Amino acid sequence: MVDESYIILFMSSFTPYRPKNDKEKALSSAFLKLKTEQETANFLRDLLTIKEIEEFANRLEMARLLKKGWSYKRIAKEVGVSTTTVTRVAHWLFRGCGGYEKVLKSP
Repeated sequence: MVDESYIILFMSSFTPYRPKNDKEKALSSAFLKLKTEQETANFLRDLLTIKEIEEFANRLEMARLLKKGWSYKRIAKEVGVSTTTVTRVAHWLFRGCGGYEKVLKSP
């Protein structure tokens, strides 16, 4: 398990992402219109290829495993990615905008 104080330290350094244009704002707003898991899954499938959905699902799984304290090597083997990819996800988990942290919080 990752030390909570470590996460709190980095959460204070999160900088919110600001959409660059109206198209990016519309994309963010589109997610707010979805009410159920099925609606979200349908939108993702219409928006993305199957491969992209799998790739994003893998990123979320890597972030979840990183929060549990798994090693990069173990995650890479489990998810079927390179340790470089795990490192990239770890960067955004611990030094990003707080998005992973928000969706991975326990209810």
